[in-house]
Amino acid sequence: MLRGLYTATAGMMTQQHRHDTVTQNIANLNTTGYKQVDSVARSFPEVMIGLQNGDEGRDNRQVGKLNTGVFAEESISMMVQGDITETQSSDDLALVSDIQVANPQGGSIAFDASGKFVGANGQVQYQPQAFFNVQNASGGVSYTRDGDMHLTAEGRLVTSMNQNILGQDGQPIVLTGSMDDYWVRENGTIFNKATGAASGRIGITVAQQPNELTRDGEGLFSEKTQGAASLRAATNEDQINVKQGYLERSTVDAAQSMVDLTAALRAYEANQKVVQFYDKSLEKAVNEVGRVQ
Repeated sequence: MLRGLYTATAGMMTQQHRHDTVTQNIANLNTTGYKQVDSVARSFPEVMIGLQNGDEGRDNRQVGKLNTGVFAEESISMMVQGDITETQSSDDLALVSDIQVANPQGGSIAFDASGKFVGANGQVQYQPQAFFNVQNASGGVSYTRDGDMHLTAEGRLVTSMNQNILGQDGQPIVLTGSMDDYWVRENGTIFNKATGAASGRIGITVAQQPNELTRDGEGLFSEKTQGAASLRAATNEDQINVKQGYLERSTVDAAQSMVDLTAALRAYEANQKVVQFYDKSLEKAVNEVGRVQ
């Protein structure tokens, strides 16, 4: 009897995690460059169930395999290109990337809407993605798609969370005046409109395995395991464009999020009913069946 109680409880915990994940996505629906997070659930390993205390002299009969619950294994960020919206503000920069990967059979790999490709041997490959280089709180390098930038009073180019944008040389970009005095080329080079001189180039990093990046909060990603995401500096051969006066919207699908939110709530309630059933059954077993007349 308790096996079913534990299974239902595990289901409730999984659906709560799923609900929290979808709620986070909805809360960031209008966050620039936000990447939708999907909760992945997996069942516990199957166990073999056998009939105990069977007929004397006979082996216990096997009933079969049974899963004993489900758990929320991980949360995966959907690293795909978000829609671009025009703002007409010189402070706003959007990264538009469509980095191609050669197919061993010829041509380029055709990635699906989630940025994933599954080969004939079952190997999964994700489409590489580009990120702005920013300086994190510890002074190291992190990566973001947040192009909602502005210049501080000291002339530092920063994100909406006041994180320094790093140049190709790894140093914070410092400019004079306002961003209206500059125009940014598609490769990230910043030019002074008055003099035509280059004032630096925004550092852009390509993650060959973007699904291996870890969220650090405030729109930042980092590589926790050295080499896991296969980071490299962007090159002119990459299909990456920096668009000034545009912002990348979040990749959250509002309609699908509401469907997922409702489904998680319904599944949570169903598991809750099972727990209540077992609670009443145990109550009867203790207070009524086990009562000594």
